[in-house]
This record gives sequence, structure tokens and C-alpha cells, in this order.
Amino acid sequence: MVDSVTVIDPAALSDVDAHNAGYGTADELRADLRGTRDDPVYVLRVRPAGGPDPRAELASADRLAAEDVAEVDRRLDRLDRASPAGPWTASTLAAIAAQPGRRAADLAAAAGRDTLPYKVNVRKLTALGLTISLPVGYRLSPRGESYLRATGGTGAAPEVSPG
Repeated sequence: MVDSVTVIDPAALSDVDAHNAGYGTADELRADLRGTRDDPVYVLRVRPAGGPDPRAELASADRLAAEDVAEVDRRLDRLDRASPAGPWTASTLAAIAAQPGRRAADLAAAAGRDTLPYKVNVRKLTALGLTISLPVGYRLSPRGESYLRATGGTGAAPEVSPG
């Protein structure tokens, strides 16, 4: 939930503000601001919404109907097609399945990818309910495990030839 939205002078940004925004220092945050000097800079204060996390509920759904598998296939295909680095979803799911608890940096290095974009991609899989972030690393969710079983571990529904 959004608690507040305020305009702030970039010079007033603190290292605490920067850390909360995912940066190491206020200087790093300021260096990443886009736009012109006259554009306003906003600080958004947010907190988790009450109730269960819908991603956790989705991740725990381990019984997938054929329609569910087809929908996951469609979404993963869209992510692969939109990626400038090429298809990544099947290899990322396979790497997490084979090495649960591995750090993103290790998984990314093994895949020949940069760590930050790799983490962003894993978050996309988490949003689909296929992976779970651990204190260190990731693992497949029950939904992700079910999906890989349904697709023969390939991350894509197997072709079915007409009978």
C-alpha cells in the first residue's frame, strides 16, 4: 500500500533513502535519476498490503490443469520473445530445479549472464508462481515443480501428435 508520495530535492536524498531504493549511496541514486534538473523527484513510501501474498498462494497451487499449463507456456513464451538476450525461461527454471538454494550470482555466472538482469528474470518467474526466493538463493515452488512435471522438465508443454 502507498503511504505517501512527496516531492524531494535530490540534494536532500540520504544514504538511508538510497538504501531503501536499492542503491548503495545517495550519490549512486542521484546519478541514476533521469530527466532534467528541473523535473521533480518523488519519494514513494510503501508498505505491504494486509492479507496473504497472492504470489505465495499461486506458488502453492501444485495441481495444474491442462489449461493452467497452457497459460504458463503462453506467458513464458512471451517473456522469452521479449528478451533481448534471447530465450531464458526454460534454462532458468532448469538451473533452479537442479540447484535449489544457489545464489543468483552463481546461477547467473553459470548461465553466462549478468547478475542483476538474471535476478529480474527470476522475479518474473516468482510473479508467475513458479519460483520462491529463499534467504539465500531460489527454489522451485510447488507450482513450478508441477509445471516442470507436466512439461517433461523442458519448461514447454510436450507436443502431442494426433492419435
